[in-house]
Amino acid sequence: MYELREILKNRVYYAAKDGMSIALYTLMSEIEKNDVNQVINEKFSEDDGQECTPLIVAARNGHERVVRMLLTKFNPDLEQEGTVKFDGYVIEGASALWCAACAGNLNICKSLVKAGADVNHATKTNSTPLRAACFDGRLDVVKYLTYHKADLHIANKYNNTCLMIASYKGHLDVVSFLLENGANPNEKALCGATALHFAAECGYVDVVKELLQYNATFSNNDAGMTPIKAAAERTRGDVVEYFLERLEIPLEERIEALELLGASYANDKENYDLARGYKYMHMSMELRYSDPNNPVRKILLPPIAAYEDWVECQTLYELEAIEENTNSLHMEALTIRERILGTQNPEVPHPIIYRGAVFADNARFDRCLELWLHALKLRQRNYVSVVKDLLRFAQVFSQMLHVGVKVTYSHVFDVLSAAIVELERNRDKLVMPGPKDDPETVMVIYSFLHLLDDIESNMTTTLYLLTILTKLLKQCSEEEKFDVNRMIFTLNQLQVTLRDGQSLLHLSCNSETPVDDFHTNDICKFPCAETTKLLIQCGANVNAMDDERNTPLHVIVNYHKAVSDFMTLHSIITDLTENGAHLDCVNKRGETPLESSATGVAEIILKTQMKLSLKCIAANAVRHHRLTYQGQVPQALESFIELHGPGIKKA
Repeated sequence: MYELREILKNRVYYAAKDGMSIALYTLMSEIEKNDVNQVINEKFSEDDGQECTPLIVAARNGHERVVRMLLTKFNPDLEQEGTVKFDGYVIEGASALWCAACAGNLNICKSLVKAGADVNHATKTNSTPLRAACFDGRLDVVKYLTYHKADLHIANKYNNTCLMIASYKGHLDVVSFLLENGANPNEKALCGATALHFAAECGYVDVVKELLQYNATFSNNDAGMTPIKAAAERTRGDVVEYFLERLEIPLEERIEALELLGASYANDKENYDLARGYKYMHMSMELRYSDPNNPVRKILLPPIAAYEDWVECQTLYELEAIEENTNSLHMEALTIRERILGTQNPEVPHPIIYRGAVFADNARFDRCLELWLHALKLRQRNYVSVVKDLLRFAQVFSQMLHVGVKVTYSHVFDVLSAAIVELERNRDKLVMPGPKDDPETVMVIYSFLHLLDDIESNMTTTLYLLTILTKLLKQCSEEEKFDVNRMIFTLNQLQVTLRDGQSLLHLSCNSETPVDDFHTNDICKFPCAETTKLLIQCGANVNAMDDERNTPLHVIVNYHKAVSDFMTLHSIITDLTENGAHLDCVNKRGETPLESSATGVAEIILKTQMKLSLKCIAANAVRHHRLTYQGQVPQALESFIELHGPGIKKA
């Protein structure tokens, strides 16, 4: 009976999803009257994570006949919420009206509103149907909802208003309508930005003009950016040039906006234009000296090593002298950006990384690394995730080693130090989500899973860096080796693992450890005897267990290249056993490393290492006879017995 009901439920849902109104009505007529409302209001879960009622999915897909039929013939819950996807975004708590508004279907919106749908029913992030229509620029839907009491002042969870999203998307007609109907152009989002900031940074001059017509004011966002600077940083030349005509913008701000615009063009990945960059830097210098008796002089930063200790040009003569010097203009531009934006602005590192990548493409690895290290320090100082930055270093170090370019120990050491700091921060954030009835739990779970992704990425990158470091240690001084060992000891003390419980030592022994294929796989191959030895020397737990109770020894004995890579297999097994790895630890399948060996070669190597202590023999006896031990032996021995498999913990 249950299976038949599920089949019927599926058929009803897909009829609604595919717009088959007649088939849907026929199916519904076959259902008992008492069950109709339950079926029509029940949510169906799809494989891609969407979870909708028939009404929601019909509204989302624009099936007007299905929606009208459901509204006139049955009694669907108009405020039932679902989970839908639009343009790659997952929307939690979307009503049918929200979906219709987001899809821009005016007729469905009318049908739902006439049936009594709440025009202000917001999603989990507090996005209303009106805001959804503003996002897509559907003026017809925006007008209809507004005329039917939709509140255009309701902001989402980030205090981002309907006017802000319409300005950000450049929908001039929607912006004009909202302003005419009382939208506040000076409302601030949680980040401190106004609609004018959003329009300016996206380059919509017409929207900027419209907002100013309604008395939009110039203010700073939380990063200290005014709309003119936001436009300049995003290389929106047309917007900046329009703002220059505004008398309310002080002279010094206009000068800095032109400098920032030129500096951004000179190092922007998407809109690189050095000639245009020089033009705006020249305009800014002319403006500085527009009053020869009272020039606006720069307050210079101390020289920055990553920028070749460049000192900014202070006169037109100095700037014109470097017009044909590409590298000098690039350094001038990077220095200008850091001076104007400040080291705490999250946008500062992007052009630094881009310029470093250009150097790497031209085999100027020394300059690349100096710039990237500077960007890494800026990001980490501001607690910005550096997952991609760390991997980028592992890739370029590997590329250098592969083509025979010297890799400097200090560079690898600095990056590895940053990786350890990042892993420590990841670990400290690792707090499980709250109860399922907490309205914020969905976002908490998402953040938690994202954090787990970061930890796993940072662990594998750290492993690459350790492997790269092993290639350099022979040339290191004793003091440098000591510093390395101390740092890796700190790393081991963090005890970070993958989702499946694998430690760095597990990964260094595992042939299935993923290796990035952009140069890194030319240098980093696993299992790696040198990396394993280094980890063990620095305090890695040789008896650490993953979620399947496999120790690193269990992992290495499953290496299938036992003959072609005999030395690696032999070296790792020997290092593990000589440093205290137990040969009689059992995994969840009850297998010791010897019993789980994939090859005869691994078995032979293990047997040569078989030296069971009296403690191990006793622990095995406890396991074999399932004796009670918890509370019966000294506490220090309990974990030792656990390594050998379950006895009976409690009497």
